[in-house]
Amino acid sequence: MGGNGPGNGGKPIIAIIEGEEHGPVATQLEKAGVLAQHETSHSADPHLTIAQRLEKENGGETALQSVRTSTYVAQPMAIEVPLRGRTQAKASVGAVAETAGIVDVVHVTKGQEVAVGDLLCTLDQGTRAAAVAQAEAGIAQAQAGLLQVQANLDTNAELRSKGLAAPNTARDLEVAVTSAQAQVTTAQAALDNARAELARTEIKAKVAGVVQDPLAVAGSMLATGQPCATIVQLNPMVFIGQVPEARIDLAKLGLNADVETVNGLQADGKVTFISATADAATRSFPVEIEVPNEDGAIRDGVTATAIVNMGSAPAHLLPQSVLTLNEDGVLGVSTVVQGAVKFMPITIASDTRDGVWVLGLPLSAEVITVGQEYVVDGQTVNATNVPIVGTGTEGTPA
Repeated sequence: MGGNGPGNGGKPIIAIIEGEEHGPVATQLEKAGVLAQHETSHSADPHLTIAQRLEKENGGETALQSVRTSTYVAQPMAIEVPLRGRTQAKASVGAVAETAGIVDVVHVTKGQEVAVGDLLCTLDQGTRAAAVAQAEAGIAQAQAGLLQVQANLDTNAELRSKGLAAPNTARDLEVAVTSAQAQVTTAQAALDNARAELARTEIKAKVAGVVQDPLAVAGSMLATGQPCATIVQLNPMVFIGQVPEARIDLAKLGLNADVETVNGLQADGKVTFISATADAATRSFPVEIEVPNEDGAIRDGVTATAIVNMGSAPAHLLPQSVLTLNEDGVLGVSTVVQGAVKFMPITIASDTRDGVWVLGLPLSAEVITVGQEYVVDGQTVNATNVPIVGTGTEGTPA
């Protein structure tokens, strides 16, 4: 009776009857050898830890906790920064009229691809062709005048050589030749201007691309500087994204990037522009990546993502199972240094299918892979180093 069993607070029934622990009847029964004897067992002190209990049971010698470790060596980790953004045409160029005139013929339609030099619109020539003819006649007349005064100068030189003309007569003829040469130059300039004005009636593409609005209509009047057509330059295509301020120091011109549009088109490009100022709202820096687009498959204004390779840094590729938290909730791994556990905080750089790339560990680290939940920082352990599966060299991931 008593609820705790023999030796743990229980009492023999005879003690209850006699009202005392060792009464006369209990003494006689004990001498006769018929009273059961119960030895009091001493339970373990609940305030002791497992390690302290083991030490007490082993006479002061504590058995070391066994753990398994693997040696991980730092490797070059590619620093890849994902960016979200959109595509944008390299340029949108208006093919404008360089002279005023009525549109005679429109040679292209919206959506048509054009190359450099393709004819877009033709303006009414008006009197421009007549102006060219007049300028051609003017230069012919000036050239004839130059030939005449040059012949007079040559004749005068011959006469002077024979003493038949005064020496001072050559001066007037030389002035006449210079004047005639100037008239030829003026006439040639007038002809060039007339031909250029006539050529301006043909509006041609200055860049290759796709024709978009606005597009002129035949019969409409175009003023000088008014567009005949707008050409969107799609090759190369530009990806516009934002680099976080934490990674902007790694950004450099010429870095390779893989761009993929929302509709699955992929292209390789290079960083061509990095803004010197951050966006006030997002604190990120705009960047531009040019990608080839010879076939024009990538359209302007499409949502896209880019993976920019910003170089490499030494890091460790660890399985997720070795990651743990210390008492303060800091993420890290438990390592073994000179036979004792040492917790090392880490920073996750990238999460891949092969494992987790982490920063913050020394070049070579003996990481506890089994048993890290049962040890604390500074505890001496019995560590068994196991080579990493799938490697030819211990500690070097495959």
